Amino acid sequence: MVSIPTYGDDRRSAIGLLGGSFNPAHAGHLQLARYALMHLRLDQVWLMVTPGNPLKPREGMASFADRLRSAEAIADGRCIVATDIEMRLGARYTVESLRRLKLRFPRARFVWLMGADSLANFSRWRRWRRIASLMPLVILPRPGSNADAIASRAASWMRHIRRPARRAPVLSRYKGDAWTFLPAPQNGISATALRDSGITAGTP
Repeated sequence: MVSIPTYGDDRRSAIGLLGGSFNPAHAGHLQLARYALMHLRLDQVWLMVTPGNPLKPREGMASFADRLRSAEAIADGRCIVATDIEMRLGARYTVESLRRLKLRFPRARFVWLMGADSLANFSRWRRWRRIASLMPLVILPRPGSNADAIASRAASWMRHIRRPARRAPVLSRYKGDAWTFLPAPQNGISATALRDSGITAGTP
């Protein structure tokens, strides 16, 4: 793991934030992180391991340390970085974590990355409209979730700020109030399937 400071600095990097439980991290996460790096012209993608997801059951959830180790296993420590910064920021909800990140890294250009399955449920997130205003969102396809995501309440509410996928390389220049659905290879692997099979995370 690369230790990312929680205090402000002057980095001007374009950084994709891929938040999640990573229970465990798997090849699908790595594929999306690499794709985002290339097609969004990012300097880094942070695998931001959440201490706890209020929308997910605790049963079957590995410890934070184990989930962080699984993210480290697929990260390269340079362009793709596993981090515990969300836990160290001490915020319970994504909206608060993102607000604190922007305060600590005022010159960084953040993009929030999430799968279509998360967009389908985005309206259940605490202050989800505020999240959309804090930084641009890039939605990555997930098998079986794409149609529900596009038809979701959140996508409908955000339709006026949707940008075409061809604008993805410059999306990090937006301060917020912009999102796109980025066509990408779809990996059907799931963390649940990995846990059930007993397979550990790793690079393909």
